[in-house]
Amino acid sequence: MNVDFPDADALAGANDYTVADLPAFAVAHRQRDPESVEDVAAAAREAVDAIDGFDDLDAGASVAVTAGSRGIHDMPAVLAAAVERLGDRGFNPFVIPAMGSHGGATAAGQRETLAALGVTPETLGCEIRSSMAVDAVGEDDLGRPVYAARDALEADAVLLANRVKPHTDFRGDVESGLAKMAVIGLGKHRGAESLHNAAIATDFADVIADRYEILRAQTPIVGGIAVVENADHRAAHVEGIDAADVLDREPELLDLAHEHLAELPVDDLDLLVVDAMGKDKSGTGMDTNVLGRYDFHGEAEPDSPSITRVYARSLTDPSHGNAVGIGLADFVHRDLVADVDFQDTYVNIVTSGEPRRAKLPFVVPDDATALVLACSTTGVADPADLRVARIPSTMDPDTLVVSEPVATELRERDDVTVGASAPLELDGGRLDPDPY
Repeated sequence: MNVDFPDADALAGANDYTVADLPAFAVAHRQRDPESVEDVAAAAREAVDAIDGFDDLDAGASVAVTAGSRGIHDMPAVLAAAVERLGDRGFNPFVIPAMGSHGGATAAGQRETLAALGVTPETLGCEIRSSMAVDAVGEDDLGRPVYAARDALEADAVLLANRVKPHTDFRGDVESGLAKMAVIGLGKHRGAESLHNAAIATDFADVIADRYEILRAQTPIVGGIAVVENADHRAAHVEGIDAADVLDREPELLDLAHEHLAELPVDDLDLLVVDAMGKDKSGTGMDTNVLGRYDFHGEAEPDSPSITRVYARSLTDPSHGNAVGIGLADFVHRDLVADVDFQDTYVNIVTSGEPRRAKLPFVVPDDATALVLACSTTGVADPADLRVARIPSTMDPDTLVVSEPVATELRERDDVTVGASAPLELDGGRLDPDPY
């Protein structure tokens, strides 16, 4: 299906405003002094040794280590160090993709996803076994099947590895972390689809906890390495947790993650411009905690931040066309739409259970059109009063270009530096690719 979207000239008459009516803009940077782990590899090796379950394994035992699809900066180093330590202890480690339906729900696609994140047999020092084969290992409290990867079931032990952070769909005692890695990651496509469907019928966190306990009893999970990131997306904490302690420890680590969460330095915007969205930026393409919108069935919208419109400009290459979360935007650039692989996107959407996030937003031909149309779609009477912020991605909300009303506010903060304001310049309707 070919869609003929309106060009800039056709939309120019939609209102009486032009780029000249917009406020001046300034570059702003938020400064932080986050704590971080000095030697991530050493911390990962210590985390392996902290897990008691490895003491019961015989030499030569096979250990499956999970690797997810998120762009976690220090995870390749964590995985490589964990593999090294397991080998030093006489075990035979291998890595398995643990990412639900990502990578197009194919074994080859998941291997490619890991490679795009810098996770390869060469960087790991061990083989990657990629398969979508799963077996049902039990039923949850709703009577629905719980799945586990066959590669994990055939191993002597499973070591989970994941970041603990606030989830982009829900709030609860257990959100993104080791339990979720077990339930969704090890569950592959079928497990992820079953989990998300069950979560729509009841409480998301409860379903994860229920299914994790089933997997702990029915699979050789011995524990996991939990990573908490700081606002600069570097490891602030690395910890090894025994399988039996995961559900008790994760809520505490989640509190720590909230303390380090990267958020916008402003909580009231008419328009947020996001240069790049994608699976390497967030599981939902754009982090809902930064956008201030979940748009997920049964979940209440957050009170802050309050952002009237979101404009997404591009899709990252590591996403391989998966534009899950595109529906969180109100405007998208036509080039972004051209890069969408709807098969991969739709498979991911069906697996995650929220079709609203696949809705195609208002498609604009260029940046100038998006900015001018914001004048008529945000409720602001005078374009000069528009509160606008532009960020590289939701992973970097501390680097911004902001309109003068926002700049004036941020200049009052000690932790934000704001440059001089100047009229916005566009080249052929396109924003400066690197104004930061």
